[in-house]
Amino acid sequence: MIQNLPLPLLLVAFALAAAAVIFSSIRATRLADIIADRTRMGEAMAGGIILGGATSLAGVVVSVNAALNGDASFAFSNAVGGIAAQTLFLAIADLIYRRANLEHAAAEPANLFQAVMLMILLSLPLCAIAGPEVAYFGVHPVSVALFLTYLYGVRVSAQVSEKPMWRPVMTSETRTDEPEDDDEAGRSVTGPALRFAALVAVMGLGGFVIAQVGSTFIERFGLRSSLVGSLITAVVTSLPEFVTTIVAVRRGALQLAVGGIIGGNTFDTLFLVISDVSLREGSLYHAVGTTDLYWLGTGLLMTGILLAGLIARQREGPARIGFESVAMLAVYGIAATIEVLNG
Repeated sequence: MIQNLPLPLLLVAFALAAAAVIFSSIRATRLADIIADRTRMGEAMAGGIILGGATSLAGVVVSVNAALNGDASFAFSNAVGGIAAQTLFLAIADLIYRRANLEHAAAEPANLFQAVMLMILLSLPLCAIAGPEVAYFGVHPVSVALFLTYLYGVRVSAQVSEKPMWRPVMTSETRTDEPEDDDEAGRSVTGPALRFAALVAVMGLGGFVIAQVGSTFIERFGLRSSLVGSLITAVVTSLPEFVTTIVAVRRGALQLAVGGIIGGNTFDTLFLVISDVSLREGSLYHAVGTTDLYWLGTGLLMTGILLAGLIARQREGPARIGFESVAMLAVYGIAATIEVLNG
């Protein structure tokens, strides 16, 4: 039904779906912080697993819908384009957090490990694309390896968070991960968890509408799938991560902000696994083009820069932000410009 709507109504549906996803993500951020305090999970882990996975749901729906429709480029570029966009959001959050470089203030071993894990996960699709064209029951072996690596990485991330083998040097600008209310740990987590689940359902529905509108743009206006996937649906479905990051920074939950982006990005690599399973014409990795590979490389490069910033912990750089934020803004700007010019 959505595909048959006239352009004005199509844009309205797109805007309403985006607004629903964004509003739900704002409420979900506060609930994730409460869940982190009541379960003693910690902001970095709550951001990486609970909040990161929830805010990524809309993007999952877009990629799966595209793969089921046989558009591998749309599914792939939406996933890897979202990872690049979400990494960019940390640089924007750094501009907003004026006390010090965000990566300096939010020092957390779990975030460092998740950034390393993300680079490993992004390297696996590169191996699949460059390797022989194989698939078993329509699924590439790398998808299985990627899924198992993600599960193992989550387990190790939890261990790093609970029993870190080293701790960052504390400075006057380092923000520690402590509950806002010492009594939170004794309260029930059931209520916040149920409300959080309801908001996740709204995000999923919004993602479905966005996927339908994106597919319509490609068919009706002859736009390239990689352009729509990397710069339209990827950015829109990533807005929850942007909103939750800004809200978390405003609340002073800096580990939650950084962990939400990095954890959301690691979860987003599973888009490729689900899309590979959903694409019935063969392996996803051998059905994509060089433009999609370009965005995969961009996401990998930006993650490497972010990891360097998390390790260096520069207190203050150009415009009172870290060198990593300046570099990430430049890399994404160049990548987006090239994508538009090639469109």
